[in-house]
Amino acid sequence: MKLVGISGTITGRKVGVVVQQVLQKVKQAHPEVEVEFLDLSEYDVQFCDGRDPATYTGDTKKVIDIVSAADFYIIGTPIFQGSFTGALKNLFDLVHPQALRHKVMGFVATGGTYQHFLVIENQLKPIAGYFRAFVAPSYVYAHNDHFNKQNEIVDQEVLDRMTDLANEVVFMQKALKGERENRIQEGEMKR
Repeated sequence: MKLVGISGTITGRKVGVVVQQVLQKVKQAHPEVEVEFLDLSEYDVQFCDGRDPATYTGDTKKVIDIVSAADFYIIGTPIFQGSFTGALKNLFDLVHPQALRHKVMGFVATGGTYQHFLVIENQLKPIAGYFRAFVAPSYVYAHNDHFNKQNEIVDQEVLDRMTDLANEVVFMQKALKGERENRIQEGEMKR
């Protein structure tokens, strides 16, 4: 099982810190899970122009391939102007919807107001619904006050939510994987 954590921004580091910390919690509790961190700021991703995702090259192709090959995700974004980033929206536009179908998504976000957590509920979860993805019930929202000057999370409730999210996405992925394997075996038995 491969879990990809996505820092869906080309600026700032806080959301990447949160995504990486959730990935670390997954790895600590579930060492059998392969984890990979995808930081969009490290890639020169083209804007989606509506063409077949298979025709992109370079960094854009690398990012599409990483996301498409994952079994499940932790997706993070800072909240700017009451919405998630254009870089993350562009990524959603680049990846073929079928590549995200029936995969588990867990969301994290960071922001400067305490109301920005609503972006997860009102924008990110509906996008996951469009993809027909499965969404972890928990999510993590970290306000600027939850970080110290070294960009480390210092709020225990946020750390606890990270642990909950890490465990939920793995639990959901294992349950879905088991269900898929059972259906395949049943289908083979009927032949």
